[in-house]
Amino acid sequence: MDEDKRLSYFFLGLGIGVAVGILFAPKSGEETRELIRSKAGDGRDVIKRRTGELRESAADLVDRGKSAVSRQKDQLAAAVEAGKQAYREAVSTTGSES
Repeated sequence: MDEDKRLSYFFLGLGIGVAVGILFAPKSGEETRELIRSKAGDGRDVIKRRTGELRESAADLVDRGKSAVSRQKDQLAAAVEAGKQAYREAVSTTGSES
């Protein structure tokens, strides 16, 4: 999680640095506005790509979680069945001894 924060702070700092650099650059207003539009579009593309990566990662984690729950469920069902079988054997052995 700390790595995600560092990455976010890096991009925030990068964005602020670019914005300050653009504002103080010796270009006309129209050139500056066009440059800002271009950089905003680039940023939007980066965010879409990162969101897609996070979505894929989350889907993978959900699938792994479902798989782990399924394994645990199967193990629990097997343990319960083994317990029932042991109980039946104990009851039948106790019943035949009488």
